[in-house]
Amino acid sequence: MVTRPTFGQWLKVTWLDILTMVIMGALGLGIYEAHPAPTRSFAVTFSDGEVVYPEFAYPMRKEIVPIWLAALLASLIPIFVILMMQIRIRSFWDANNATIGLLYSLITAAVFQVFIKWLIGGLRPHFLTVCRPDVSLASNNPGDVGAGYNAAGFTQIYYTREICTGDINEIDDSLESMPSGHTTAAFAGFIYLYLYLNAKLKVFANYHPAMWKLVAIYAPVLGACLIGGALTIDEFHNWYDVLAGAIIGTVMAFSAYRMTYAAIWDWRWNHIPLNRMSPFTFGGDAELAGATFTRRVGWGASGASGAGFPFTEEHGFGNGAGQMSSGASGHGVSRKPIGTGTGTRRVDDMV
Repeated sequence: MVTRPTFGQWLKVTWLDILTMVIMGALGLGIYEAHPAPTRSFAVTFSDGEVVYPEFAYPMRKEIVPIWLAALLASLIPIFVILMMQIRIRSFWDANNATIGLLYSLITAAVFQVFIKWLIGGLRPHFLTVCRPDVSLASNNPGDVGAGYNAAGFTQIYYTREICTGDINEIDDSLESMPSGHTTAAFAGFIYLYLYLNAKLKVFANYHPAMWKLVAIYAPVLGACLIGGALTIDEFHNWYDVLAGAIIGTVMAFSAYRMTYAAIWDWRWNHIPLNRMSPFTFGGDAELAGATFTRRVGWGASGASGAGFPFTEEHGFGNGAGQMSSGASGHGVSRKPIGTGTGTRRVDDMV
């Protein structure tokens, strides 16, 4: 893990992932292009002409953030940050694991959400505008598509897509609102980047970091929220579509990060990329223990015991594997009792 492999060595341990990604990508694209699976009923107007559900009668507007741009931002920005981190980390396997994990998150989230869109879906806020319904086209003749579901339901106000006169591709798309693909991609990529930055900057660790690090790790989260929120402005999604996409993307991001790194929240290990060929051994002598961007309080230092891993005697730990030292020797945090000895000081003075 501390040396860069040849292309053949890398391909030997990665080819199955590459093949799986290609298959999953092709599967997701095929489902995305397919017609919606179920026949969904929807109400149009009451007998007096009033629209039953005006929340599905919004005008069709141009997307603020197109789906291709959302996917591009959610992939290229994290990859760019991962590569910039290598200026200090300088580890092939850290860059490899981070990028592979990002692709895990994006691809699995995309396939997950297109399956739900295809089999469940829902009406977009501009559905009736795209559908352009003409109830005179309704037919309940046996053998017709949608037979028995037109002019059906209480007071016969429900119909199926056979009464739509709009563009067939736009109608298909407007029947597959839930979950939001934009939001799924944004959260899958940017929440993964949030976890990566937290681990590399040690924002939630064993010392008090600078505020800019807090801003840095939550900037991707803000980006994901803005992409998802924009969909409620241009009326391409309902709020619950956005929420569902955010949940799917976040779950996949957490899962993918944990598959490629030793921990998610445990600040002692969450920056260490996992080895495919051997299990990770928790301890101060772990490979790539110094693979962090920050250099504060011993993180990322090289040449010391445990490659600068801050769990040795010099950092207040007794055995290098997480046992806290009781003394104040070395470079650990000095803890002096209050009100004892000849040099008693007031608490205010200590603060």
